[in-house]
Amino acid sequence: MTLNYNKVSLGTLDEFNSFFKNNPNIKYVDAILSDLSGIIRGKRLPINEAEKLFKSGIQFCYSTFLLDVTGYCPDAAGRGFSDGDPDATYYPVAGTLKKMPWHKDSLAQVLITIQDESRYSSIVDPRNVLAKVLEKFDDLKLSFKIAFELEFYLFNKRKSILEKPISAISNETNRKSEGTQVYGMRELDEFYEFLEDVNKFCKIQNIPATTASSEFAPAQFEINLKHTDEALKAADDASLLRRVIKETAIKHDYEASFLSKPFVNETGSGMHVHLSIFDQDNKNIFASKNEEGSEQLRFAIGGLQKTTYDNFLIFAPNVNSYRRFEPDQFVPVNNSWGPNNRSVAFRIPRSDNNAKRIEHRVAGAEANSYLVLAAILSGIHLGLINKLEPSKFRIDNACADADPEMPKTIEMSIGLFENSEFCKSYYSEEYVNMYSDLKRKELKSFYSEISDIEYKWYLNL
Repeated sequence: MTLNYNKVSLGTLDEFNSFFKNNPNIKYVDAILSDLSGIIRGKRLPINEAEKLFKSGIQFCYSTFLLDVTGYCPDAAGRGFSDGDPDATYYPVAGTLKKMPWHKDSLAQVLITIQDESRYSSIVDPRNVLAKVLEKFDDLKLSFKIAFELEFYLFNKRKSILEKPISAISNETNRKSEGTQVYGMRELDEFYEFLEDVNKFCKIQNIPATTASSEFAPAQFEINLKHTDEALKAADDASLLRRVIKETAIKHDYEASFLSKPFVNETGSGMHVHLSIFDQDNKNIFASKNEEGSEQLRFAIGGLQKTTYDNFLIFAPNVNSYRRFEPDQFVPVNNSWGPNNRSVAFRIPRSDNNAKRIEHRVAGAEANSYLVLAAILSGIHLGLINKLEPSKFRIDNACADADPEMPKTIEMSIGLFENSEFCKSYYSEEYVNMYSDLKRKELKSFYSEISDIEYKWYLNL
């Protein structure tokens, strides 16, 4: 094993043996990863072969992390077809070997990560992109508390992927969810069995799910994760929570989707990230008697404001993502910030000093949690080391001032990302080139299909 970022903790044979001793009925272990689109991919290993994974890793192609949203390999930056699609060595991530409680049989899963440089850099793995950014904070001797919040929709199960989604029908009321009852308790009870199973399955998998709430549209929900001081685990938890929600939805005869904007006339789904930073004495560097936070918090915001548009391709990774950014939808339309204000991109929630934090509200729910956190932390790092001052904070409706510089299309975001010296510095030029090329080729594939509206508008010409 030639690579081991000092932030990456790998599973051991002792961990496997202890798990198998406590769970002797397990038949298979799924060695899984969450790809750029949040789709779970991997290999299913019989239990008598799974031990090898913890001894010497598993061979799996590099290009698994360079598939487009359809699962096709577009040969991003010459990776896939041009290079013969070589394998890398993946190893299990410590602490992620858990039972799959939704499955009808006795199965377990474990996250895997590339720790191999036999042919290409391990930076192709988004988890390692995040680990690389984390290392930049070592000299600053700072630590974090991080929590993700994920919004999603429940749909009726479709008979075909070509069917348009319909808001889920409650098994309790036997009628479709309608109207906007944000924080409605009746709406939670109508889907109680589903939400209760999500909570139960998260406990079994050590995913720290906490608050659930109904959101701003029919059959839209949000589940919050409890904060952790392990940045990589925070991103792991967000990634694995998506699998729990989607698998639990299937178990209840629904579909769950993290797509940013499944309905034109309903609010979108976001991925909100709460983050605070602590010094060596475990003091929150954002703490201040002022509601807007400390000088260090201002510098962090300054860095986020300077880098958000360069990183927009990470926060809004597909064509649909850009439909979400509309005024007065509790979604940012600029890079503003402010205390106790949900109209801004970077909110400072009301809290006591020790919990003073930034809530990053830009990313869509379908974004890759590792890359989102890497983008947030890299912006904060730039702001802290360069003492970047932000704009004046907002306590009014920041949605009244849409920023013309904010990317409105994925084409704009690809151009900003691939030409960003900041992104190349923090993620590596290699990764920026691969990710940009992948998204450009995915977009080309998207436009290669004839849409329904083209038939509707143009067929009679």
